[in-house]
Amino acid sequence: MQTHAKTAPRIRLGTRRSPLALAQAHETRARLCAAHGWDESVVELVPVVAGGDKVQDRPLADMGGKALWTRELDGWLAEGRIDAAVHSLKDVETIRPEWIALAAILPRADRRDVLLGASSIASIPQGARLGTSAPRRAAQMRNLRPDIEVVLFRGNVATRMAKLQAGDADVTLLAAAGLERLGEEGVGTPLETGDWLPAPSQGAIGIECRADDAATREALAAIDHAPTRTEITAERAVLEALGGSCHSPVGMLAIADAGRVALTAALFSADGAERVDGETTLDAQDGDGLRAFSADLLNRATPGIAALFSQNG
Repeated sequence: MQTHAKTAPRIRLGTRRSPLALAQAHETRARLCAAHGWDESVVELVPVVAGGDKVQDRPLADMGGKALWTRELDGWLAEGRIDAAVHSLKDVETIRPEWIALAAILPRADRRDVLLGASSIASIPQGARLGTSAPRRAAQMRNLRPDIEVVLFRGNVATRMAKLQAGDADVTLLAAAGLERLGEEGVGTPLETGDWLPAPSQGAIGIECRADDAATREALAAIDHAPTRTEITAERAVLEALGGSCHSPVGMLAIADAGRVALTAALFSADGAERVDGETTLDAQDGDGLRAFSADLLNRATPGIAALFSQNG
């Protein structure tokens, strides 16, 4: 393909410094350059240290929630130090500032969680320790295996794998998409979504820019994947309607097909003892239907579940 490096706009892509975040930024740059016939040199990667990467000994929900992954990149975007920011969408708040546009969502990777340390949930030894900092993973595991103890695991993929190897826990759970992007596809046992629900937006990469930056929005539109956007829009709409935050144990999955979306969700109490499930298939643009689905889940939720779905984050 003929390149147009001399005339192509220069785009500065902001990214967190973790290996996974950098891999996602490299994928974004490669897709942009392939779509436009650019030389890679015209898309600059700008690593930024996020607040969530600085503190590893406390649960994310205790330190400010998902904003810890977005605050620094938002600031750089507002100041014009970067033109766009690459995010794991499951780490991005459902309500974003009006001046920010979600200009592109890349094709969704494997949505599943992967179990490390055992070949299946049933084969985990009695009383084993699950290392995780995710309320969803902790509650969903305790729902299936009340005997399992949950211990705090923070850090990037390599750090958590090293903690498991060191015996800080017996098993842990990681996103299949993250392992794949880091070249670790053969690690662990993927958990099928019919048995174990992923986080809303899991496996999806989003690229945000300033809403008034028409040139960058146009450039990013070329790599937007419509089916993935349909799924993620539905999942995020339900999460917003639920009032879900970093404290909210919720598993969810939307599957887009010909303009319709099949949606499955489960809400849990913190200890996993209480659970409410729901399924629906509706038009992807049916905002009222998505809100009604969320309302039905909350109406059927026990007080122990409902208390965890009160604020957005």
